[in-house]
Amino acid sequence: MNKLILLLLPLSLFAKLNIAVSYPYIGALVEEIAQDKLKITVLAKGNWDPHFVVPKPSLIVKLRRSDALIMNGGQLEIGWLPPLIRRAANSKVHVNTSSFLNLSHQVQMIQIPVSVDRSLGDVHPDGNPHFHLDPNNILVLAKSITRFLIQLDAENKTFYEKNLNEFTQRWNNNLLRWKTKMQAKKGMKILQFHDNLAYFNKAYGLESIATIEPLPGIPPSSKHVFKLISLIESEKPQCILHDVYHSTKTAKYLKNKTNIKIILMPHDINALDGIESLENLFDYLVKEVSNV
Repeated sequence: MNKLILLLLPLSLFAKLNIAVSYPYIGALVEEIAQDKLKITVLAKGNWDPHFVVPKPSLIVKLRRSDALIMNGGQLEIGWLPPLIRRAANSKVHVNTSSFLNLSHQVQMIQIPVSVDRSLGDVHPDGNPHFHLDPNNILVLAKSITRFLIQLDAENKTFYEKNLNEFTQRWNNNLLRWKTKMQAKKGMKILQFHDNLAYFNKAYGLESIATIEPLPGIPPSSKHVFKLISLIESEKPQCILHDVYHSTKTAKYLKNKTNIKIILMPHDINALDGIESLENLFDYLVKEVSNV
């Protein structure tokens, strides 16, 4: 009799909720809290430029099959995610629904521009959207994701809260370890290609004196490069912290002219080989900078 009842129940009752997320780091946080209770669909790859993801038909299908969506926000996905949402025609992943979470609304954004003008480059009106690279923000995001998952799946509330507590304890230990390693680097001057490490720099007191981009999204001119050479010679920054998705051609030219060190800094899980978790990501970032 019981077997007959089970056969008559719709298969949807046994299916796991499918949570779509825009980037791998979000998927990793959802997995920390939900473990095997949910299916997680990550839209972008970790070694891609997070600003520019090609809205492929396969991504439309993934969103169409999702029960919820968690995005970074801060207009980081503005060029690719909205078209996917429209074409997926799935009300469950629409903005401002109970099954949609914008993580940028959960943190304190920095570098919010007073005005937005195309002459200033590709400025994000809401502020710098790379907030997950402050390891302190990871706990804020984990708590927000936990609340969101409980709202979607109240039956597993205790399970999610237990996993959050365990993750929080482990992450607090990591925060202390990373802080200790980075203490000696407070005030260290660095260059970047793009200011995607603003939150990391703020967390550990690094001073970013310039970017190889003269303005966000604008490639460097010869005039700007010559200014950077003069700046490096006068200010003596320790290194160039370079993202993995822009060409290092200009950075290598600067190194050739000034002997400044270049450090590749991954922004997400799988951005470089061996970066397979959030802990790996920050272990790498901290190790590379603390060893300069």
